[in-house]
Amino acid sequence: MFRSFKSSTSTAKALHNNIKRHSKKFSTQSSKYAKTRAGSGSVDPMDAAASNSMMPRGPVSWASLGLVAVAAASAVSYYQIERERRLEEAMGKIVSSESGWSPNPEFFAKRKFKQTKYGWFPVEDAFGGAGKPAIGGEWSLIDLDGNLVTNKTFEGKWTLLYFGFARCPDICPSEMVKVGQVMDTLAKEYPELASKIRPIFVSVDPARDSLKALREYSKDFHPTYIFLTGAPDQVQDMAKKYRVYVSKADETEDGDYLVDHSIVIYFHDDTGDLADCFTQSMRPSDVVEKVVERMTQKASST
Repeated sequence: MFRSFKSSTSTAKALHNNIKRHSKKFSTQSSKYAKTRAGSGSVDPMDAAASNSMMPRGPVSWASLGLVAVAAASAVSYYQIERERRLEEAMGKIVSSESGWSPNPEFFAKRKFKQTKYGWFPVEDAFGGAGKPAIGGEWSLIDLDGNLVTNKTFEGKWTLLYFGFARCPDICPSEMVKVGQVMDTLAKEYPELASKIRPIFVSVDPARDSLKALREYSKDFHPTYIFLTGAPDQVQDMAKKYRVYVSKADETEDGDYLVDHSIVIYFHDDTGDLADCFTQSMRPSDVVEKVVERMTQKASST
């Protein structure tokens, strides 16, 4: 019985040592795989393949990247083909003549062309390749003497046209003084050009800007200014043709109000065609430079 117990004890110890040896081996292999996946160890190629096969795959694969590349290339090709098709369609509509062509007559005036030894080419102007905006047109108002004045009245003269109102506290007087400075500079440095220009003021507040009120208002500005007004519908029609924004501001208890409006000086050539536009940010010297450039440019082309 004692021998049997001793034999059992030896068997148990042997089994324990065997389990301990296998546990140590498994721990060593796990550590090796952990180091390898962290990039700090080495592993047998067969083990590496087995280890990588067990790693989870991400959402991006070479196949998905290839599909994205094909889709992008197709989109670029379609854009180029569509662009060429539209250009060809537009070229088929262009009228190569002096009367010109407009992509949208409602918003852009016709782009004039001239014939050279190389063919028909657009006439250069202040508005670039897009062409000038389709603004202006026929209009009729009255001057300070009650005489009828129309757009035809100024044929043969260049004009600086400004829309404003007599009760404007600051912006209108500032812009009108700027035009006066432009006229004085031109008269001094380019007297021949100055003699061909007429500055014009159109009231956008005909309800208050009577002829009497405008006569008083005109005394504060350059003597060459021509002041115009008319019936409300006449003024509104002209403002609409020039795309001038006009809005009556909140009226006070005593009935006084201001008028919000666009701040642009329109420069027309001697045929009544729009030659350029001058914004509020431009200095008198900037306007003088542009006026001289436009007038001499047209003189050299005729």
